[in-house]
Amino acid sequence: MTAHQTTRKSGLAIHGGTPAVTAAESDRRLFHWPIVTDEDVQAVEAVMRSGQMSSTDLTKQFEAEYAAWQGSRHALATCNGTAGLLAAMWACGVGAGDEIICPSITYWASAAPALTLGATVNFAEIDPATLCIDPDDIEHRIGSRTKAIVVVNYAGHPAAYDRILPLARKHGVKVIEDNSHAHGSMYKGRMCGTLGDIAAASMMGGKSFAIGEGGMITTDDPKLYERCVAFGHYERTGVPSNYNPVDQQVHDEALLRFQGLPLSAAKHRMNQMCSAMGRVQLKHYPARIAEIQKAINRFWSLLEGVPGLRPHRIDEPNSTMGGWYFSRGLYVPEELDGLPVERFCEAVRAEGVMSCGPGLNRLLHTHPFFHEADLFGQGQPTAVAFGQRDVRQSADDLSVSAGVGERVLGIPWFKHDEADRIEQYAAAYRKVAEHAGELKR
Repeated sequence: MTAHQTTRKSGLAIHGGTPAVTAAESDRRLFHWPIVTDEDVQAVEAVMRSGQMSSTDLTKQFEAEYAAWQGSRHALATCNGTAGLLAAMWACGVGAGDEIICPSITYWASAAPALTLGATVNFAEIDPATLCIDPDDIEHRIGSRTKAIVVVNYAGHPAAYDRILPLARKHGVKVIEDNSHAHGSMYKGRMCGTLGDIAAASMMGGKSFAIGEGGMITTDDPKLYERCVAFGHYERTGVPSNYNPVDQQVHDEALLRFQGLPLSAAKHRMNQMCSAMGRVQLKHYPARIAEIQKAINRFWSLLEGVPGLRPHRIDEPNSTMGGWYFSRGLYVPEELDGLPVERFCEAVRAEGVMSCGPGLNRLLHTHPFFHEADLFGQGQPTAVAFGQRDVRQSADDLSVSAGVGERVLGIPWFKHDEADRIEQYAAAYRKVAEHAGELKR
């Protein structure tokens, strides 16, 4: 008898019943990430022993390989994803008094760098099914000072680019992809990171493409690429020195006079230990995320038809969730007599699924940083100091974003397609959904 066949006979563990998920030593392998082998260790050790940790030769190889894999004309490695997003914003012309549009539910780095450029953020709603920016809440936010729309492929789910890109083209606004959650995700036959004008992605140790720390900018536009080089990679703008060979990558006359100094006044290059690990990880990444996709799709197939639960995944043709980073499920409390998601998750955790928690990233449009922070000592919040209009929003302005945390929960981020174990984890969710009435009582 299988695990989910026994769920109707088993009492909830939160009430003293037997947990659906039994302890298993194999679960460490089932969830461990990133997968690091001797090949990674040897590549990193070779850099350490060479004394070339701050050079760029391996980094350039990594960039070329990453661009070829993703299908981008240019790739530029950065010290972290935040630096990549900052450079992408600056490359798109975001500056003092300008605005960007960004979803309120995302990691802070999708939006906060705009304020360090003297710009402000007009936050938009998300689609409650995709958890990505709602295309219907973009156009009315575009003003004369709007320079870019930051589109986040949230929790691995590609945004609706076939609706967003025409809006951006209509108004002459750039589209910046924050692809930090979606390395390898596909949207209608194209890989995320190639869909907007420019993209940036984090590669920190917790991401689905993890190399310890780092980021990657990708674009097909040579002008945007050169601006990113000039912004944070002073050693790669064509000026010889005692330490760096001539590397002619900048041809824009407006940038040439500043060669040798980064226009961000900061250094953004990736250290070559991360580049070395990135090259190894990239070789194995397609096969590893294919395994993740099989595993999580298996999990959701076992829960098909279970009340209160819906998969957070893309069902468009030739589309995938990549490495399924920050894997989520959609919760429908109306089908469980209004049972709060917090209580549902508490019961699932009692069944042995510790990754089941409610909600997602906290709202940014209500955060004091975007309302009160005076970054430049101007005596007023930076969000309004340079602006032509005050776009700060109250808690009531984005009702979908404000309420979606009650309709989303975490699911296990499986790294291997182990059917017996996945069935136990799915049984935990099924069991709680089928006994939801007990939790209400």
